[in-house]
Amino acid sequence: MSEIKYEKKVTIREIKDFFKLEQVTGNEHALDRWTVVPDINRPGFELCGFFRPAEPRRIVIIGNKESEFIKKMSEKDQRERYPLLTDGLTPAIIITKNNILPPILKEIAEANNFPILKTQMETYRMITDIITFLDEKLAPEDTMSGVLMNVYGTGVLLLGESGMGKSEVALELIRHSHILISDDRVDVQHIHNSVYGHAPDIIKGLLEIRGIGIIDVEKMFGATALADSQKIELVIRLVPYEEEAEYNRIGDETLRYTRILDVLVPTMTLPISAGRNLCVLVESAVTNFRLAQAGYNSSDEIRERFRDFTKQGGNT
Repeated sequence: MSEIKYEKKVTIREIKDFFKLEQVTGNEHALDRWTVVPDINRPGFELCGFFRPAEPRRIVIIGNKESEFIKKMSEKDQRERYPLLTDGLTPAIIITKNNILPPILKEIAEANNFPILKTQMETYRMITDIITFLDEKLAPEDTMSGVLMNVYGTGVLLLGESGMGKSEVALELIRHSHILISDDRVDVQHIHNSVYGHAPDIIKGLLEIRGIGIIDVEKMFGATALADSQKIELVIRLVPYEEEAEYNRIGDETLRYTRILDVLVPTMTLPISAGRNLCVLVESAVTNFRLAQAGYNSSDEIRERFRDFTKQGGNT
């Protein structure tokens, strides 16, 4: 697994273009400012003159409450506090719901070539959307070797050594109307306390089958056989069958996990041997996992049957 890539940046230009914001101060160069923090700052304390220790690299949002407070501020207070809101660490200010840009703030921002943007959006909607946007753009990333599928609506990451047949299993799953996300390489991101996977652009929609070559999944099976990304909810590790190894037989063993970008993903191990239908096994594993998530456990069922059998004196 490669090293995790942190400290990605999002420029104010990207934010302005994505949300179609109006730029009211600063030139094109001002839009080169950037943020690395997926959060915002509503500057109530700062407008009161209290610049407490906090993460300074957050985009500042001025909504209705802040605008009403500013109307009651003296010119002296505004001239003292605005420079600290428009310093070199603050990425930008966004004024929501078409509130008025205070003239003194505009004057100070223009003098520092600081970007102030405006939007008609409600404050709460702007905050929600921009945090979601930044969270996805700045999410830690990694690349894993494996196959990511959507099986019965569950994101399944197939892992295993080269030659274990992961791509062949994926092909059979696609034939059973399941959905391919990525073959061979999966780019993963940590977003909202979950991990999501997608295909690198260069291999998107392609499946490599030894002896056949590269298959274009969309042309062979249609557009519904592919999806852009998927939350990874289950890892299935394909391992060679070993006579002496112990495998899960009843289903009551302690659940194991795979750590992906600090997210623990439930993990099953499937031993591979001649004659085992891996496609059916993967489908069955996912179905059993979904049942367990819903509260049903087959190991509890077999225990209950044994208890009933024992109570009856062990007679069949």
